[in-house]
Amino acid sequence: MYSLLNTVDNPEDLRKLQREQLPQLARELREFLIESVSKTGGHLSSNLGTVELTIALHYVYDTPEDRLVWDVGHQTYVHKILTGRRDAMKTLRMAGGIAGFPKRDESPYDTFGTGHSSTSISAALGMAVAAQLSDAARRAVAIIGDGAMTGGMAFEALNNAGAMNANLLVILNDNDMSISRPVGALNNYLARLMSGRFYAAMRRGSEKVLKGPFLEFAKRAEEHVKGMVTPSTLFEEFGFNYIGPIDGHDLNALIDTLSNIRKLEGPQFLHVVTQKGKGYARAEEDCLLYHGVGKFDRNQGIAAQKVQTVQPTYTQVFGQWLCDIAKKDERVVGITPAMCEGSGLADFAEKFPERYFDVGIAEQHALTFAAGLACDGYKPVVAIYSTFLQRAYDQLIHDIAIQNLPVVLAIDRGGLVGADGATHAGSFDLSFLRCVPNMTVMAPADENECRQMLYTAHALDTPSAVRYPRGTGPGVAIDPEMKALPVGRGEVRREGKRVAILAFGSMLKAALAAGEELDATVVNMRFIKPVDVELVKRMAATHDLLVTVEENMVQGGAGSAVAECLDRERVALLHLGLPDRFIEQGDPAQMLADCGLDGRGIVTAIKLTK
Repeated sequence: MYSLLNTVDNPEDLRKLQREQLPQLARELREFLIESVSKTGGHLSSNLGTVELTIALHYVYDTPEDRLVWDVGHQTYVHKILTGRRDAMKTLRMAGGIAGFPKRDESPYDTFGTGHSSTSISAALGMAVAAQLSDAARRAVAIIGDGAMTGGMAFEALNNAGAMNANLLVILNDNDMSISRPVGALNNYLARLMSGRFYAAMRRGSEKVLKGPFLEFAKRAEEHVKGMVTPSTLFEEFGFNYIGPIDGHDLNALIDTLSNIRKLEGPQFLHVVTQKGKGYARAEEDCLLYHGVGKFDRNQGIAAQKVQTVQPTYTQVFGQWLCDIAKKDERVVGITPAMCEGSGLADFAEKFPERYFDVGIAEQHALTFAAGLACDGYKPVVAIYSTFLQRAYDQLIHDIAIQNLPVVLAIDRGGLVGADGATHAGSFDLSFLRCVPNMTVMAPADENECRQMLYTAHALDTPSAVRYPRGTGPGVAIDPEMKALPVGRGEVRREGKRVAILAFGSMLKAALAAGEELDATVVNMRFIKPVDVELVKRMAATHDLLVTVEENMVQGGAGSAVAECLDRERVALLHLGLPDRFIEQGDPAQMLADCGLDGRGIVTAIKLTK
């Protein structure tokens, strides 16, 4: 079925093809992508948009000797297919299968592991400087999307790279605009011209020949001509030679331009315009819907599939609460670092547009921006994934906690996240939050508790965090009324003997199952900080063994908070949580079972301790 694609097992095979064969290869790759992702789920729109760019990069550059560094990495499926992993695509994002992002231990062609945005330019610059220091001829290329370019780290790297003379190419994959047909051909022609060695040599030569006002006039004339056909001279101000924009689906333009750029010295910046979802009409019409997909019928599409009524996810509970509290309190504002839909803010953005702020992929800025709002009387709620909050830890401490500002962190994806794997797992937040002074940290055991904890956080006049997992909870009915919980107080959910299981957040359901089998006491601790010291000591005085259970790293987590309460009490302690290793992708329930965090695992661990 995929006759030409089946002959390409690695980039060396690709480079043996004639140019006129490449459009056919692109068509076959798109067909393969749609068929493959419809069966496994994954990122579709972004990969359909980078087919020609990926082909051209591997066709022109001597990979893996030349380094390709992909930003975020969710657009690397074609890269994986062309680098020997075509057959493994059926295992994409599954336990024991290939990852949905680049991984250094998966392939030598994955030169830098990633999953978070805005890191590619820094990493590629490091590789370019390494080549320079070792007197190697290899080149380094960073491929970054327009969304990731909103991240401050990308501009830090540009600023640094422009001051060096390393052979670095930054490719901006711009899929948020289009090139009109009349301008597109001219842009492609001028991009090839500007990237040629003749143009570069002429430019250097003119600087030697022309002096004083003549040189200044020539530079102004060049900037004027470029300004008519390029969107900005911003990147040249950083010290890059700016080329483009060019059509990212025109293989001839891409190959000619990249071939010329590869011969140039110093930092180069290529602006490529692509279309998300290209080649699959449904994804072209709604690239956001088809950005990250589950399994679907490719002929009927996602929207046509039967939607079953299910209980709300924690994310939806948060989104509804935010709308409800915003009606009651005009001081409430919602902030997200480019995760509107993912964090459940779409309804809030529609109903309260003047109080909704998407700051782009800029987690550090998001928290300090929230701090500034809080300084002047507002009640900011920052909706952020646990794994992305890691990127703003200094701002959390320095700008929010030290000043004791009433910022609410609604932390989604706490714990394991399934198919996205280690880069997106919220494995550390309980550990790094509980050590920060002035913080109140809560973890709900169910959907209703999530709503009430969010209200509790809003009612505080100090920094607070509500941390909840991905997906749905146990299905507890949600009380539409909002009631503040007593801060730092847990609740006994089951009375038992000898063993007391202290469950934090999402682990309560498994703890109750274990408690039934062992006739153990089960406590819903609710608060990680302040932990309920009185309740912990009471459990220690009346039980032989205390077991803490959390969906967080054991080191420094909620269990450690319990241990700190018991420095003088004599009681056996067992801490259960995520192990001291990064946990790769898989089925979420199976991942928890593998970590011993299901009911059966808790029972087994307790019996072994006895």
